[in-house]
Amino acid sequence: MLTERLEFAPERDAGIFSAVPAAPAVFLLRSNDAQAEPYVSKTANLRRRLQRLLGPVEERTKKLNLRDRVRSIEYEPTGSDFESGFMLYRVLRETFPKTYANRMRFRFAPLVKLHLENQYPRASITTRLGRLNGRALYYGPFQSRTAAEKFMNDSLDFFKMRRCVDDLHPDPKFPGCIYSEMKMCLAPCFKGCSDEEYSAEVNRVQAYFDSGGESLVREFSAQRDAASVNLAFEDAAALHVRLEKLKPILSQFPEIVRRLDRFSALIVQPCHLADSVTFFRVESGIISGPAVFSIQTAEHAKSQSMESRVQAILDAFPPTKTRPVIETMEHLALLKRWYYRGRRIGEIFLADDKGVFPMRRIVRGISRVLRGEVPEDDLSTKTQIRKGSEEIQN
Repeated sequence: MLTERLEFAPERDAGIFSAVPAAPAVFLLRSNDAQAEPYVSKTANLRRRLQRLLGPVEERTKKLNLRDRVRSIEYEPTGSDFESGFMLYRVLRETFPKTYANRMRFRFAPLVKLHLENQYPRASITTRLGRLNGRALYYGPFQSRTAAEKFMNDSLDFFKMRRCVDDLHPDPKFPGCIYSEMKMCLAPCFKGCSDEEYSAEVNRVQAYFDSGGESLVREFSAQRDAASVNLAFEDAAALHVRLEKLKPILSQFPEIVRRLDRFSALIVQPCHLADSVTFFRVESGIISGPAVFSIQTAEHAKSQSMESRVQAILDAFPPTKTRPVIETMEHLALLKRWYYRGRRIGEIFLADDKGVFPMRRIVRGISRVLRGEVPEDDLSTKTQIRKGSEEIQN
């Protein structure tokens, strides 16, 4: 997994330190004692970190020093913090299969779960995945549980699917709850609707989450236009108000949130090699890679377009195999940790419902990553924040 290896001897430390790059890397130090645990970490400057860990012992210092205990150094250069984090995860998982999760300090990604296996489906927030081949659907990752709950609850206000968490045994004598009294639930608990009507409402909710809210926008827009054509202006005005209330809710919907079994993305990261970037593929929450993409000179690029070369790299990624549920949760946690950080390095591009990637946007993104520019979605977010501030001031 770590491609570079050096034997360490204290008397040759100067030559060894000069042989390693002063650049980001993930490294592993093996001890002279076969029973001792290896030391695994990532660093922004490998040479400086090894000089601190393996250099001559300083007097009156409490710094960790492994100079007399290490026999070999293994390392892998990386081009970004995302690549370092993912590589560190893989090395820790292989080296410490029982304790790697505690070492990584995972905070699992919040997801909206649609309980389709229930006779009367409902939605909830979870950080745990169930059986990946089950009927339940998962949408995410969200930044926090609070953000996921707010989006789910605000969205469900436009539907009449139940909010209760109990397994229902419909009884006409049951008094119902506040949602049924407010006409915000079809009340299957006391047979306030037929099973077919409730199933149709659940399908509307699923279409809403599948499309990122676009299905409801289209539905309200079509109903409003039809009401206007029929001169039912009061109904059209009411539908327009509902449409306006829906827009700020959809603005809470991060671009990265997708139905998990349809999640397909390409992450472009800086590379430690010159004139290159690094690709990572995400399929159903599982990250694969890295794959180095070299930028050809103009003479070599004439025979093959950049879009076709990107597509060739994507096609070369091995098919995603079925992984344990916990591994999917860990990969989603890594993805969430990178995507929602304050200043994100690299860019992510999501495929559409047919699995087609936006090639022109990817090519422009590769250029931005090479030049170290701000990602496209960061620019749009900053523009929205600036416009919102201007509106408040006015």
